[in-house]
Amino acid sequence: MELGDLVEYLENKTILITGGAGFVAKMFVEKILRTQPNVKKLYVLLRPSQCNSPPQRFQTQVMEKELFRLLRAKWGKEFDSFIWERVEAVGGDISDENLGIKDAILRDHMFKHIDFIVNCAATTDFFERYNYNKLLLYYLRIIIYIYIY
Repeated sequence: MELGDLVEYLENKTILITGGAGFVAKMFVEKILRTQPNVKKLYVLLRPSQCNSPPQRFQTQVMEKELFRLLRAKWGKEFDSFIWERVEAVGGDISDENLGIKDAILRDHMFKHIDFIVNCAATTDFFERYNYNKLLLYYLRIIIYIYIY
């Protein structure tokens, strides 16, 4: 598949992106928004924080990064509205039941409308024992939730 075909394919698609505050997710979100501004919705899953709501966390840890300078320059004063019309920052964790999304109405809506998932979630605890069964369970949960809805 050529890059142009992929960009065209993303038009009017709804995508769940896990690991939203991570390096890969930031790059992916920026690339999609820059190359396909007509993406329907990006649900960006971020682990909950004691200090900030998911939208605040997305704002400070993703949108305000230098990575978004081209989009910021292109959209100028409309940058924030451009982003928030396409992105919904959602608190959750792929290791929890229902992906840790507490709002059942939002979760059901998401699962009914998501076209595909891009998993960028990772752990940065390098001393944690790698448990393949637990990892497999995480991915199966995501697949089952989307398939059911």
